[in-house]
Amino acid sequence: MFQPLGFEQRSVNTSLGRVVYYTNVGLPYEDEITAGTQKETLVFLHGFGGGSSAYEWSKVYPAFAAEYRIIAPDLIGWGKSEHPARNYQIDDYITTIGLFLEQTCTEPVTVIASSLTAAFTIRVAIAHPDLFKSLILTLPAGLSDFGQDYSRSIFAQIVSVPIVDRLLYTTGIATSSGIRNFLEQRQFAESSRVYSEIVEAYLESARQPNAEYAALSFVRGDLCFDLSLYIQQLTTPTAIIWGQKSQFTGPEIGRRLAEMNPQAIRVFLELENVGLTPQLELPAVTIGLIRRFLPLLNS
Repeated sequence: MFQPLGFEQRSVNTSLGRVVYYTNVGLPYEDEITAGTQKETLVFLHGFGGGSSAYEWSKVYPAFAAEYRIIAPDLIGWGKSEHPARNYQIDDYITTIGLFLEQTCTEPVTVIASSLTAAFTIRVAIAHPDLFKSLILTLPAGLSDFGQDYSRSIFAQIVSVPIVDRLLYTTGIATSSGIRNFLEQRQFAESSRVYSEIVEAYLESARQPNAEYAALSFVRGDLCFDLSLYIQQLTTPTAIIWGQKSQFTGPEIGRRLAEMNPQAIRVFLELENVGLTPQLELPAVTIGLIRRFLPLLNS
């Protein structure tokens, strides 16, 4: 998997297996003088989809490595982390995200997360507010928000058919053409922003042994829920970035969620001509927004 300069791979064990993460150590971000300096921690959590991994944030988190301790995991079932052969459920991720933060962070931290994982993170923050300093989220959605039921969509129904699901994964999802097509047609607002390294990184993750289990659990809708039922319980200071051209969850969903809890959700910003992953499509803009939100949320 792609690993930025100055970062190394480490791991911790959770109840579902080993979680690999990337963190900044040594040159060029610190030397013998600054190595012992205590830094605040930023945690970056990737979203879900065929081939997802910490790579999703790899164009963003190095920009903060000189000032912060960075932690960017491959969540269980994705990237280089363990891939238990199981049908994943919502509680699997809520539990392992909490355990991961407890094992890697000694103080409340700012977590930067995307899409369904961002929605899971909101639920972790509700259950364990002591783990969090603030949240910066891109398109946090449970994918069944405000009574919608993604699992009843035609695609989710097709993927729920045994044998068909594995065939679809190996021939339509975990291929270079399948990944490129999804990125260009569904994930990005502008297909010209998709380049070969992105496709290669997603493909490498999608072809890990047992990678289909987490991906198919996601595509079937097993991990979806109605975030609107929980959002009012959030107390952690939060900023939300939403791509205007997100095909699965439009900005109107984000605005409705933000309006349900203005005390915690201090910022809702809609980005024009951006899809599901601003962090990959417009990383420089995303970096600038995170820099803007950090002092606003942590003051």
